[in-house]
Amino acid sequence: MKAKHIGLIGAILLGLPLTATLAADHGDHGPTATARIIDTAGEDIGEARLTQGPAGTLIRLELQGLPPGPKAIHIHGTGTCEDHDHGFQASGGHLNPDGKPHGLLNPDGPDAGDLPNFHVHDNGYAWAEFFTPLASLDGAVGARILDDSGAALVIHENPDDHHTQPIGGAGARIACGVIEQGPH
Repeated sequence: MKAKHIGLIGAILLGLPLTATLAADHGDHGPTATARIIDTAGEDIGEARLTQGPAGTLIRLELQGLPPGPKAIHIHGTGTCEDHDHGFQASGGHLNPDGKPHGLLNPDGPDAGDLPNFHVHDNGYAWAEFFTPLASLDGAVGARILDDSGAALVIHENPDDHHTQPIGGAGARIACGVIEQGPH
């Protein structure tokens, strides 16, 4: 019995350098992008970093200065946040090339811009990480985020109920960031 355990441990230890080499060889990710997030006063409140993987896109968000509580966030289909004083309406609707209904819980959805909610702490700080298999930066998986019209991350004042049309009762748009390709 001890010989089997020692043999197994030896095989694991001998495999470590090979595993580390394979991990290093596959450590490259797909395209990356960032989005500087601004509030309705046009003030910089944080950043999102997007990394495309083989099955979708990872979004890391860090913010300071939003009202506390749960918030909705969506990928919108137009890459502009210039109209901050008018509630970021120019960013259009959700990224939704297939015309699906809104909502992660909608049996006929979700659309490609739907994401889970996140929470802002009492001090206005938020850190969140989301993964979406519904969209990718170059369109290799799901909808293409970086198409000719660009895209924006839009944060709403309330959480998304993930079902109600068109935005899950999420309320006004309170922050926005244009997604731009590039290193992070």
